[in-house]
Parts: sequence; structure tokens; C-alpha cells
Amino acid sequence: MSMGPGKESASPRQSSESLGDQISEAGRQLELQDPDRGLPPFGRWINRAVEVLGALVLCAIVGIVFSNAVARYIFNVSFLWAEELVLLLVPWLAMTGVFLSVRRGTMIRIDYFFGRMPKAWRLPISAFGYLVNVAVLVFMGWVSLDFLKLFGGDVSVYLNVRTGWSTSALAFGAFGAALAFLVAFHQEWRRRIDTGAGR
Repeated sequence: MSMGPGKESASPRQSSESLGDQISEAGRQLELQDPDRGLPPFGRWINRAVEVLGALVLCAIVGIVFSNAVARYIFNVSFLWAEELVLLLVPWLAMTGVFLSVRRGTMIRIDYFFGRMPKAWRLPISAFGYLVNVAVLVFMGWVSLDFLKLFGGDVSVYLNVRTGWSTSALAFGAFGAALAFLVAFHQEWRRRIDTGAGR
């Protein structure tokens, strides 16, 4: 049956392309917005400081790898210390990323079942989840401190620096992420109590 001029329904392919465009645009808008919007000044300062540290570490890693590759393939010279320095920097890059992902709520999680639970259950279950995360991270930090005490005094082969300044990132990152989870839980708890979502 004809629907008349101008009233043809969109084909499934056109609908899927339109939906794909909308999803792409939403993703672009999400990436461009300020990730620290709504945070108090001190919270924004902490995130920016860790972000700058992570960006500097990433730039250093990229610069070292690129310079070593250029020197090797163009000038037939290799920097023996390059790979060692990159390996020493990687833990700091990883831990700054973990800390910021917790602070900005971008950790991967699945809310399918959580969203279908009775509202009265959500706050206690959320609290339990946060506390499990905190406990795991504190344990990881504690183990990292033990590792640092045992092996932090080892000296790297080419750079002749203590490896402890690199492995200490594991302890800083774990304890920092645990603290970030506690802050996130406190904020969520206050929000749910204020809006009555926990009842």
C-alpha cells in the first residue's frame, strides 16, 4: 500500500545508518566534553595534575621509542638504555590511567542487573562493590610495598638507577585508586541519600 508522496518509510538500511551516525555523534560529543565538569576546584586540580603526569610519561615513551627506531634504521645506532627506560616508565603510565579512570567514572562496568534490582537494594550492593574494589586495591598496594622493600634497591643494568622509583608506581597507583573509589562511593552515597534513591 502506497503511503503517498513524502511519506515513504525509511528502509532498514537507512535506519541503521542513521542510528550509526547518531551513535558516532554522541561518542564525539562525549569525548569533547570536559571530563571533570562539576568537580570542585581541588578535585579538578588533582585530576589535571595526574593527567599532566600521564601525558608527560606517554610523550617520553613515544619519543624514546621513535628516537631509538630512527637511530637504528637510519644511522645504524641503537640506544641500549632506551628499552630499559621505557619499561621503567610504563608502570607510571598505567597507574595514572587507572587513577583517572576511577576518578572520572570511566572504568568498565556492567549495570544491566544492577538497574533491575529493587531500589532499596541498590545502595547496599553498591557499597559492597565499592568496598570490594577498595579492599583489592589496598591489598595490591600492600603487596606492592613488600615487593618494593625486597627489590626496590635493585639497580638497572644500563641506566644504573634504582628500579624502586618505577615499581613504586604500583603502590602509589593502588592506594590512590582505592582512595578514589572511597571518594566516589561517598559522593554516590550522598547523592542517593539526598535524592531518596536508596529508599
